[in-house]
Amino acid sequence: MNLAHTLLEQTRARPNAAAIIDTYRGSTRITTFAELDLAACRVARLLTDYGLRPGDAVLVFHPMSAELYVALLALFRLRLVAMFLDPSAGREHIERCCTMHPPRALIAGTKAHLLRLIVPALRRIPVKFVIGWPLPFTVRLSAADRLEPLTEVRDCDAETPALLTFTSGSTGQPKGTVRSHGLLAAQYRALAASLNLTAGDVDLATLPIVALANLGSGVTSLIPDADLRYPGAVAPAPIFAQIHTHQATTSVASPAFFECLVRHGTENGMTIPSFKKLFTGGAPVFPRLLDQMQTLAPNAEVVALYGSTEAEPIAHVSRREVGADDLKAMLAGQGLLAGAPVEQIRLRILRDQWGTPVGPFDSGTFAANCCGVNVPGEIVVSGGHVIPGYLRGEGDEETKFRVDGTIWHRTGDAGFLDDRGRLWLLGRCVARIRDARGDLYPFAAETAVYQNPNVRRAALVAQNGRRILAIEFYEGRRPHDLDALRAALAWAQLDEIRPCPHIPVDKRHNAKIDYPALNRLLDKGT
Repeated sequence: MNLAHTLLEQTRARPNAAAIIDTYRGSTRITTFAELDLAACRVARLLTDYGLRPGDAVLVFHPMSAELYVALLALFRLRLVAMFLDPSAGREHIERCCTMHPPRALIAGTKAHLLRLIVPALRRIPVKFVIGWPLPFTVRLSAADRLEPLTEVRDCDAETPALLTFTSGSTGQPKGTVRSHGLLAAQYRALAASLNLTAGDVDLATLPIVALANLGSGVTSLIPDADLRYPGAVAPAPIFAQIHTHQATTSVASPAFFECLVRHGTENGMTIPSFKKLFTGGAPVFPRLLDQMQTLAPNAEVVALYGSTEAEPIAHVSRREVGADDLKAMLAGQGLLAGAPVEQIRLRILRDQWGTPVGPFDSGTFAANCCGVNVPGEIVVSGGHVIPGYLRGEGDEETKFRVDGTIWHRTGDAGFLDDRGRLWLLGRCVARIRDARGDLYPFAAETAVYQNPNVRRAALVAQNGRRILAIEFYEGRRPHDLDALRAALAWAQLDEIRPCPHIPVDKRHNAKIDYPALNRLLDKGT
């Protein structure tokens, strides 16, 4: 059940249709499904000629581009394991990842190969391929252009590893996540249904896993001419030009990316009428952004997605499904509406025991430990596209448990299900404030204050027993009097609303609050 078979279907059905549109050396490049498949077959031949065998890990350092997906398709065909890690996490992170699971080969651009000068683990990789200008001790991936295509797709079962990704764990120790061919196929089906992937659409593709799903659905991936490592700092003008030239119809991107487009559109009186479907997730999506996206794309259905690294997607909600009563509830501290869980997942609210291993359960005991309607707890999920465990089992005890033998994942997020079966988010379990006044979850206060148009970011923290809501206002829009804001949030029993010049966010999405960094700033009195 090699995942490559799913992708091959589009090569047969739409050989001359554009699979990927990207920017190469300053010019637009269009790669058809047939061209992508042929290039992947030739790279597969090259990898085989250099001794790579099924099960070998191949570390890939390359941004979203036609070359990235040529390499991925070649790896899947050969039953090799594509290995990804974040090079910006530092050389110690790279060293640890490569020690935990030593790769047999490296595929990287010329600049990425320079990391070999400072990371010994990269120098120890036996076979090195370069995309771009040649370097000593490397093989140019373009050498495959002269080879006979290897059309074989090697058989594998659902449990055969296909993708290995590393993230920086909370302790600093890298956490490896293995996705099998079966799991990726299940994730593809879940994404195809949730995103309504339709052959012939042109998707402004900002997320690698979505572009992979596009390939399986006959959707053209238009890769933005931007540095997608920093979605909150992209230059929007070239992206607007790409959208207009290629008449993009859909996009899936982080809130920070869409905020850049919204800001550019507002400042220049521009809209994007070609968009028919917009999806945003990867960080909290507040109603205000959905409204702004609707203004930017008046013909689009605008949808907020909820998921995690281990389970994507989990739930979604369309802007048009968010009613007046829902908005009132969010202003009153009910949290952030995430919508109905996707059909491909099982979701429950477990009594909040975050930080303590739980299970195993039988079905009866599990049901007794789950919360009823409107009762907050831990969000736990199970399904075919939910990652069952981590590399070497590191982190499994804290985040996995079994119910009658079935593995469930603890997301670490708090939330509840309402009487319509919709999921509401309350923030991270670990960020819950519990004091003599009761429990207060971060999204209860943050979602309410985000409705204020002057607020850029907000974060709820507890310091020395005090409930503090930190607020970063848009430049020049800080109110002189915070009394009205305090009155609107009286139900939260806050001890202080503290304006901050800057609230730190994560590097990956430029949208998730970095609570440890914020606490350090507040400690300094910033």
